[in-house]
Amino acid sequence: MTTTVLVAGATGDLGGRIVRALRTHDTRVLVLTRGTGSSTSAAGRLAAEQGVDVVTADYTDHGALTSALAGVDVVVSAVSGTRTVIVDAQRALLAAAVDAGVARFVPSDYAADYRSITPGTNRNFELRREFAATLDAAPIRATSVLNGAFTDMLTGQAPLVLFDRQRVLYWSSADQVLDFTTKDDVARTTAHVALDPAAPRVVEVVGDRVTARGIADTMSQLTGTPFRLQWAGTAGTLSAMARVGRRLSRAGDDESFPAWQGMQYFVSMFSGEAALHHVANDRYGDQDWTTVRDVLAAHLAA
Repeated sequence: MTTTVLVAGATGDLGGRIVRALRTHDTRVLVLTRGTGSSTSAAGRLAAEQGVDVVTADYTDHGALTSALAGVDVVVSAVSGTRTVIVDAQRALLAAAVDAGVARFVPSDYAADYRSITPGTNRNFELRREFAATLDAAPIRATSVLNGAFTDMLTGQAPLVLFDRQRVLYWSSADQVLDFTTKDDVARTTAHVALDPAAPRVVEVVGDRVTARGIADTMSQLTGTPFRLQWAGTAGTLSAMARVGRRLSRAGDDESFPAWQGMQYFVSMFSGEAALHHVANDRYGDQDWTTVRDVLAAHLAA
């Protein structure tokens, strides 16, 4: 029987990949849009390209949102933002899903293990933990996908590999194991989870596990130029710097990814607190996982 999946946040980078992954299965895919701004035209393009249906409802309109979810089997959230999105909008989406009789909900987690981090060390993880408490109390079956950091960020968005300076940064230890998974691999896993009624509360996957030392070795091999490790301080010092940056930020907590938030992500990774401990890469059979080396090699070739 065809499964009906509604994707919220489908016009975003990861959300679009999830839609494409779902379309490789026997699914009917609905894309939720608020019907305003650029998201409407983006949803229209996605509908034309992928053959999905577009439904319109504002997150503040519970009745319209509930109607939009009528007949949906699984809600997959891929929304991105700060508190107004991760907590408030997802709570509205969850309430509508419950009232519409949706069986399952996949929240917008797609991160490292936010459940074990020290309070105050990672804002975005704490928002996910706050929403998870609401989700766990709701009468709906939920599954979170945890995948470490996105490998794609190593090509520039996350300043770990300094390509022009032939350096790889690290905090505390160059041998701390770091979890990475590409967005496409996360999207593929999310599609499997959406179609798996027996999926547990959390599914952990990791495309590759590396250290800063290993990344430096890989870059040296790929480029033929020695990439050296550069110690940038301890994770504790970086956490203190992030706290100062957060207090001094003009935008406060309204900015989605300020510099201090990037620092917090590195704290969570290099402290080891957010490491995944129950990885189940084989849950959906043999899969081709993209490695850190694959991503870096493709970036250099481009």
